[in-house]
Amino acid sequence: MMFRVDRDVLAEAVAWTARSLPARPSVPVLAGMRLEVTETGQLKLSGFDYEVSAEVTLELQTGEPGVVLVSGRLLAEITRALPAQPVDVVVEGAKAVVTCGSSRFTLLTMPVEDYPSLPTMPPAAGRVGSDVFASAVGQVAVAAGKDDTLPMLTGVRVEIEGDTVTLAATDRYRLAVRELKWQPGQPDFSAIAMIPGRTLADTAKALGGTGAEVEIALSSAGGTGEGMIGFSSAGRRTTTRLLDPEFPKYRSLLPTEFSARAQLPTAAFVEAVKRVALVAERNTPVRLAFRGDEVVLEAGSGDEAQAVEVLPVEFEGDDINIAFNHQFLLEGLGAIDSDVARLQMTTSTKPAILTGGKPADDDGVPDYRYLIMPIRLSS
Repeated sequence: MMFRVDRDVLAEAVAWTARSLPARPSVPVLAGMRLEVTETGQLKLSGFDYEVSAEVTLELQTGEPGVVLVSGRLLAEITRALPAQPVDVVVEGAKAVVTCGSSRFTLLTMPVEDYPSLPTMPPAAGRVGSDVFASAVGQVAVAAGKDDTLPMLTGVRVEIEGDTVTLAATDRYRLAVRELKWQPGQPDFSAIAMIPGRTLADTAKALGGTGAEVEIALSSAGGTGEGMIGFSSAGRRTTTRLLDPEFPKYRSLLPTEFSARAQLPTAAFVEAVKRVALVAERNTPVRLAFRGDEVVLEAGSGDEAQAVEVLPVEFEGDDINIAFNHQFLLEGLGAIDSDVARLQMTTSTKPAILTGGKPADDDGVPDYRYLIMPIRLSS
């Protein structure tokens, strides 16, 4: 097997495929990246760890058909460091030789026959713009749990009804919900899936910014938890196993009536929270006191370091003192994707809703809502 390809094209493809490789593979062969030159003059790079698969297809300048398996991470480091010249890869017996300009690397190959076959891409369900997809997933995945002992909270729930996709994630302390429009293959398509949050976030980020559409494929539409979801765009495809679809009944958690509403510039709010949080210990809150046309931010108390800052705010409703985990608040402010932050509150102990200043839909509901639980203030 041999092929020649542009260095930048190869480095990008190898890096994208290597992102799915396990850091500590259960068997050594899973650390490998499979390179195949097809009879039609294409190069396919693929990786698979039995949970997530990734494959990139490139058009070659020249090549001879064949298959080889080499260390994926090592190949990624090598291609990233090569000079900006065409890259030649030739398999010589049990070794693969990578040549670029005056650089030459020799890699040991792994037994291709021991490598698992990539799963078949599920049936296509519909399409969505890559930028919209990446933005929506990023907004929701921030609220997914990190505790693997509670697997249902580490995923992003995807609900599809016709041309509307709803994404939701929660770690019990905050909840993020985003609705977006897509182009279903069938007008009455309906499905529910739970996708591992980290995998979905990585996939959306990797496929975003291409300007192309992302095709979403589902192997089951019944929400049984037995299945797989696939994403493909611009010659790249990835699949992942679905989690059990069990998920909290989150819609009932979203309050619809509020006693206080505040609106202020997102950037100024973020900077003020960051400054005040400098004196906040890891599990101590940032306190917000809304009064008339200002909000007082405070952290620290008693014998500890203290910080206070006052911001102007557009406020309506009852005066309220409320406190939040500063990291959760900052992550929510970073996710709303708006110059204006709107915080809707009921009492100091009930969930607050953070939204952006973008236009709401016909029902007055924003397409993105970030629910955050307050921290009870000691009296």
